[in-house]
Order: sequence, then C-alpha cells, then structure tokens
Amino acid sequence: MENFSSNSPCRYEITEREKLILQYITDGYDNLEIAGEIHVSIHTVKAHVSAIIKKMHAKNRTHAACIALRIGICR
Repeated sequence: MENFSSNSPCRYEITEREKLILQYITDGYDNLEIAGEIHVSIHTVKAHVSAIIKKMHAKNRTHAACIALRIGICR
C-alpha cells in the first residue's frame, strides 16, 4: 500500500472540474446526482470519472475517492 501524506504536493494532473466531481463522489453522490448538480449529462460525468480513475491509477471510483481523501484533494 502506498503511503500518502495530506501535505505532500498533488502528483496527479486532476483538473478543477475533476476535483469537483471527486468531492461529490466522496460525499456519496452517484453519477446521475452529480450530473444534476453540475448541469451536465450523465455521459459527461462518466467520462470525467473514467479520466479520474485513469489519472489516479485507481481500481474504481471508490479507490479514487479514498486516494483523494488521503492526499487532501477532497475534504
């Protein structure tokens, strides 16, 4: 298991929009709810989530959310 520190610089190239979506994921929102909150299609949200998972080398959205919380991208 990797050891992340919340005060280490973010090594992932996550956009502000992706950070917003990660925050919604950590708050328990599903893709449809996120789409409604940020006024985009569910397909757009799915594309962002896929990009996040790929950029963070995560296994799935839950893993990406855990990494984001651990390194301080989300609160």
